[in-house]
Amino acid sequence: MKKIISIAWCLASGSVVLAGCSGSSDPFAQEEYTADVSEIEEISIDVRDRQIEVSISEDDQIHISYFENSKETYDIAVSDENVLTMTSADNKEWTDYIGGKPSAENRKISLQIPDAVLETLTLSTTNEDISLPELTAAGSISISSNGGNIAFENLDVGDALYLTVKNGDISGTVTGSYDDFAIQSEIKKGESTLPDCKEGGEKTLNVSANNGDVNVEFSNESL
Repeated sequence: MKKIISIAWCLASGSVVLAGCSGSSDPFAQEEYTADVSEIEEISIDVRDRQIEVSISEDDQIHISYFENSKETYDIAVSDENVLTMTSADNKEWTDYIGGKPSAENRKISLQIPDAVLETLTLSTTNEDISLPELTAAGSISISSNGGNIAFENLDVGDALYLTVKNGDISGTVTGSYDDFAIQSEIKKGESTLPDCKEGGEKTLNVSANNGDVNVEFSNESL
């Protein structure tokens, strides 16, 4: 009997220690990053478990607002090719994964960019949504979420639009007409307003959804 009580006490003590570890993370602090739009041609954000919300910048500069602490940080850099990148740079022990995830506010990245300036925009995340306003890219826009939804207003691309989700939905409007695009879509376990394949068109629309619905319309017409 004493042996059983001793084991139970050890397990309870261990639970307290682990709970203490999971709740002892440093508080999150809001950070801001600003870049001169004249020095940036492409933006690439590749993060995990973060909502990405895009809006139009009011001062013609690029702004990124985010939250980080000593365990969950980001690497932000600008390459010689004028590519602004932001990637997750977690510094976690296994005990840091025990307990709840950060609040919704701390899991949000706000990206403000001027319209009709960028050549390429690439956004990727997991387990969260990505939303975009009416926006123009001279080249391509690529958006991917594994475990979240993609929602956008009028996206105007010069070359191509790539949309990928798993366990999420895609909804929004593409600037232009149906005939402007060569379309390739692969939909598994979901419904779609797009054909599997359509040839012709000077631009490319490539859509992939696994366990989600796709509702993409064109500004100049409806399917």
